[in-house]
Amino acid sequence: MSTAQLVFQGAWVFVLCGTVLLASVAGTALVVRRHAGDGTMAERPDQLFWDVFLGAAVAIPALLIPTLMAPPAGLLLGLAATAAGIAAYRGAPRLAQWREQRRNARLRLPLHRAAQVQHQELLARWRRYELDPACAIDYPGITDVRLPETSALIRAMRDADLLAGSAHPGYPAAVAALAESLAAAERAAGAASGHARDPEWG
Repeated sequence: MSTAQLVFQGAWVFVLCGTVLLASVAGTALVVRRHAGDGTMAERPDQLFWDVFLGAAVAIPALLIPTLMAPPAGLLLGLAATAAGIAAYRGAPRLAQWREQRRNARLRLPLHRAAQVQHQELLARWRRYELDPACAIDYPGITDVRLPETSALIRAMRDADLLAGSAHPGYPAAVAALAESLAAAERAAGAASGHARDPEWG
């Protein structure tokens, strides 16, 4: 086997074993931190032993092979694995928080889309009172901001509009508040909300 082939083979072993080593050490640190935080170790005192044992079963061979081939490479991998383990252990809470945020965002997505549809329906319902001359004549109070119900409606409309362009968790609640404010303004002005949604009305 030529020198170039030996160097290539050694580099390939170093990369492969290094990847396995870093992944196993970081993964073990994350599991240990999670079990320490969720009370698993309090319920099962031997949990730490098994977490470390399973991680070591993968990490030790991954470190031993390049160390036998080239001791300096093994030392370098050992230092890198230690750093990876410390970083993973310290960063576990941030990683868990990020995963929780992603999960919550996925759960909120259907609610956000439903709120967008309802928001547009409410805006279309409100515009009838502004754009339809018959509605404006019959129910002038619903566009009169001097009335407390209309003033509250305008504020609710502004709040919903501010959150409409983002995935803010408060957007569905803001749209629900807008629906309540619009219904209250319609009642105060003497307009039936069912008529406001009827395209044949007016």
